[in-house]
Amino acid sequence: MNPIMILDGGMGRELHRRGAPFRQPEWSALSLIEAPDIVRETHLDFIRAGAEVITTNSYALVPFHIGSRFAAEGEKLAALAGRLAQQAVQQSGRTVSIAASLPPLFGSYRPDLFDAGQAPAIARPLIRGQAPYADIWLAETLSSLAEARFWRSQLPDDGKPLWLSFTLEDQHSHPAPLLRSGETVSQAAETAVALGAAALLFNCSHPEVMGDAVIQARRVLDQHGSKMHLGVYANAFEPSNETANAANEALDAIRQDTDPPHYLQWAERWLAAGADTVGGCCGIGPEHIAVLAANLKPKTDCNTR
Repeated sequence: MNPIMILDGGMGRELHRRGAPFRQPEWSALSLIEAPDIVRETHLDFIRAGAEVITTNSYALVPFHIGSRFAAEGEKLAALAGRLAQQAVQQSGRTVSIAASLPPLFGSYRPDLFDAGQAPAIARPLIRGQAPYADIWLAETLSSLAEARFWRSQLPDDGKPLWLSFTLEDQHSHPAPLLRSGETVSQAAETAVALGAAALLFNCSHPEVMGDAVIQARRVLDQHGSKMHLGVYANAFEPSNETANAANEALDAIRQDTDPPHYLQWAERWLAAGADTVGGCCGIGPEHIAVLAANLKPKTDCNTR
């Protein structure tokens, strides 16, 4: 089993909570454009809390969110997202890796909108802009296997690890955990192995669905003898029957039972199920990460983080 690794939390909702510029459709990209200092400070607070990996604030740097501005400024803004993360790491004085976020290109939770023909023109500026700052390529909130294969095909042969993070169907009960495309977690794990991923993660879904996903993924990884990281960074959204369209157009309510002590209990269950990597997505802030780091990392790590 790999040593436990602590990720950061969700940038978008944390920026919103801090009063940074934030609205739809720009989402977290607005803070990057109008208040980069707040973005840097938020990264720094996640590091201070104990995050060993921070994710660039590039999730909303796609035409879906910033419209025609992407064509003129997409690569420049992606580079800014990487640079702010790098500055936060340097300011912290700690050893922290930067994961370059490679987001859904056509809307979160929308595998039906993925367009392989149009995707490269959006992906290339995100990759070029973040390449000088990335330690890890993080393709996150993937709704389908096609999206995972796409990102693998676009990345340069630069030796940097690829992490794949899938979002799960959490609105309905299923006998086994499913991606939002309807594909299985077992298929996702098999795909991660085939693509040579260094980590398989599950994010931006409710905590309740993550445990079974970890169990199923661990079974596949063990069958292959894979040593890739396996982990979770769940969101704190209230369960609802809203459509995927609503998820891209409004701010979901944050549930009250994912405060730091309760989120720690979820993380402990994921680790017991076979995960080795934990963090948070939307609604999970530095205070959550501090509790994870204080309770899940060996005490000897405190002086080396």
